[in-house]
Amino acid sequence: MFTDFRNLVENFNRYYMNPILGIIPARYASSRFPGKPLIDILGKSMIQRVYEQAIKSALLTDVVVATDDERIFRHVESFGGKVVYTKENHPSGTDRCFEAFQKIEDDFEYVINIQGDEPFIDPTQIDLLCEVCTGTTELATLMIPVDSHEVLFDMGEVKITLNKDMEALYFSRMVIPFIKGKPQEEWHKHHPYFRHVGMYAYRTDVLEQITQLQPSSLENAESLEQLRWLENGFKVKCVVTDFDSHCIDTPEDIEKVIRLMNIK
Repeated sequence: MFTDFRNLVENFNRYYMNPILGIIPARYASSRFPGKPLIDILGKSMIQRVYEQAIKSALLTDVVVATDDERIFRHVESFGGKVVYTKENHPSGTDRCFEAFQKIEDDFEYVINIQGDEPFIDPTQIDLLCEVCTGTTELATLMIPVDSHEVLFDMGEVKITLNKDMEALYFSRMVIPFIKGKPQEEWHKHHPYFRHVGMYAYRTDVLEQITQLQPSSLENAESLEQLRWLENGFKVKCVVTDFDSHCIDTPEDIEKVIRLMNIK
């Protein structure tokens, strides 16, 4: 009975809310890990695991993989997934998402850019972004609270500075704001810091606009494309998640992620 009710709710959400397309960019080339989407993780490829997690979302209308490689294309087809070809030379996943969106015949109001290197992504994270896709939201992304000095001062982690409406004022690898008069080891106890979780929602008209923008000075300085959007006046809604997702950047990350997720 409960399962039937849940299915009814999910079907209602999929077809009567703002139509939302989930796109999983999947390139074969990678400087650190070539062929990463096709690696085997406990009997399934990484791209299959991402796709299967994404289609569990209650609020996505549809999900498609966007790739530039025939091997990935054929593999996605082999497990019954939806896939489209995109150009090889896109500078970012955002640009690849826009080309994929253009090739989909159905109308969508929003696109969710789902990271293709997080094989155990939680579908509720996707739904959190979908929930703020109300028509007025231009762009949205996820963030997670920072609870340690080590994470806060890890320059590999992107931190977000917010306004009162939970919109991004700035993304930085540095710690912002500076806490005057407190030891750095305690800064995270005196201010609500957040670090970025790299999944984006784009309203489709905004997606088209931001792919036409030229790289900005702040983007070049921090190597963060979202700063280009902020410099050009777009608003990025930020949504808190408690789920700490884990990406795979190198072959060594596979066993580490499996251990962290406690998956057997």
